[in-house]
Amino acid sequence: MNEVLSREQARDLISQNNITTAVDIKNVLKNMFKNVIQEMLEGEFDSTLGYARYDRDVDKDGNCRNGYTHKNVITDFGELNIDVPRDRNGEFEPKIVPKRQRDISGIEDQIISLYARGMRTRDIHDQLQDLYGVEVSADMVSRITDKVIPEIKEWQNRPLEPLYTFIFMDAIHYKVRTEGRVINRAAYVVIGINKEGTKDVLGIWIGENEISKFWLNILTQLKNRGVKEVLIFSVDGLSGFEESIRASYPQAEIQRCIIHQLRNTLKYVPHKDKKALAGDFKALYNAATEESGLNQLDAIESKWGTKYPNAINS
Repeated sequence: MNEVLSREQARDLISQNNITTAVDIKNVLKNMFKNVIQEMLEGEFDSTLGYARYDRDVDKDGNCRNGYTHKNVITDFGELNIDVPRDRNGEFEPKIVPKRQRDISGIEDQIISLYARGMRTRDIHDQLQDLYGVEVSADMVSRITDKVIPEIKEWQNRPLEPLYTFIFMDAIHYKVRTEGRVINRAAYVVIGINKEGTKDVLGIWIGENEISKFWLNILTQLKNRGVKEVLIFSVDGLSGFEESIRASYPQAEIQRCIIHQLRNTLKYVPHKDKKALAGDFKALYNAATEESGLNQLDAIESKWGTKYPNAINS
């Protein structure tokens, strides 16, 4: 690929514009960007009219120039003021800066990304102000983020496959500030593995706290979205969880999640022995056969059973 700007041209650019800092570079590029946008608009306008600005051999009775409309646009270099040409017949539809569009920077995508990471409207405003010098109101942020709501609802209700070999179900607990107070929330997450071995997030639901009744509602939604059969569910030890699964998928196997089981076991063990006992259990869970796993469990019981009977019983 040819160089856009040679080193000699770069030196001339630095000398002519008295560039001494990174801020100076940004300001020069900003002006260059504005000039390029303006020239592209003029080129598009000439194409629409069918003649150039100073072309004298044209039909004066046809469509013609009718001044400019001043427009502020948001770019990667900050906010720019450009002049959009107007024609008398109102036929000009610019492509480089479409009508009714002020953002030509991709900032909308950045706002959605920052919002998805949990940033507040004020945080997003400050971030864009610091990075791009762009003033984005809270109302504008809300309008942009609202655009993804229909896509989220479509994803939440999309059809699913009829068979999943594994489905993992768990909740993530977090605190949120709402109406001036901090409350607990639970994000119910369902991850499925289909018969080809592909993992997919089947859904995320928000609730007040983790209860089996809420999981029953989620299981019903999975059935309504097309999941007819699940071979194995992997879940934690939440009371009533197994009964909820049996009500929706009576033929499925239910397996206690290893991580949850190990956490439950280690709560009976003081810190000084947790690492050693967890290492012994790792050998158990990695056993190649049921027989070798049972032998490892016997070995663990012989080694730790007297000292920590509740852990072994768990």
